[in-house]
Amino acid sequence: MTKSKRFKNLILSVIGLLVAIYVLFPIYLVFMNSFKKQTDIVADPISLAGASSAQLLENLRQVVGNSNFRFWYAFGTSAAITLLSLVLLALFGGMAAWVISRNHKKRWAAVIYMIFVASMIIPFQVVMLPLISTFRDAGKFIGISLLQSIPGIVFAYCGFGGAMTVFILVGFIKGIPYELEEAASIDGCSPEGTFFKIILPLLKPVITTVTILNGMWIWNDYLLPSLMLGQNGKVKTLPVAVQSFVGSYVKQWDRILTAALLAILPMIILFALAQKQIMSGMVEGAIK
Repeated sequence: MTKSKRFKNLILSVIGLLVAIYVLFPIYLVFMNSFKKQTDIVADPISLAGASSAQLLENLRQVVGNSNFRFWYAFGTSAAITLLSLVLLALFGGMAAWVISRNHKKRWAAVIYMIFVASMIIPFQVVMLPLISTFRDAGKFIGISLLQSIPGIVFAYCGFGGAMTVFILVGFIKGIPYELEEAASIDGCSPEGTFFKIILPLLKPVITTVTILNGMWIWNDYLLPSLMLGQNGKVKTLPVAVQSFVGSYVKQWDRILTAALLAILPMIILFALAQKQIMSGMVEGAIK
């Protein structure tokens, strides 16, 4: 290795280290300050002064037992919304991607695919107010409340997450030999049977990747649940429930940061266990 190449690798390593510190520093603040009292956090939020495991247990007891936060109810609500959204995204996203990929030479399929891709670049802030009014009017029309309800927000997540799901799955399905479907058709398999018996099992690796990516986004999302469920509604996800510790004049930082730690911990563990699967699925979908 030449001297210039070693110097270039050193510069890239330093830049990567600085970026990692920048990204991980907020997580450090949340984790470390969960071990402190309110006064210690306000006095010095960066240092380890005042941190103790006994205080962490006390903070956890105060957070989990808080009647406004309702940790287990919020946890169950987040889990239900996330699981329902992921199942529907994988099922309907796989169906849409299969139809688009097998008809990609037809104009209508190309137009639909481009609509999916184009929707990925539209900021959520542009559509959030029309979204709320549309869901309110649609709920009145069909007689089912789409605001402050689990079905409504699951439907919204399916809409916002469908673009990325279809985009990744289309690239993967194009690499599946069409001869497999022809053989199934010759054997008398229906199109529905071909999808569920042939295509869907082959999509397991990339569906796992898409599920993890969508799951982390849905679980950690705050803006959409706060708009659709409201701050004072009965249905609350974990990120929205953390808001209960934020008052107009007083902010309980020890409770806020401990509750935030409980909210992000499942996704940190999931990503640590499945990061190889995430990266491999993204690469396979992009190449194929």
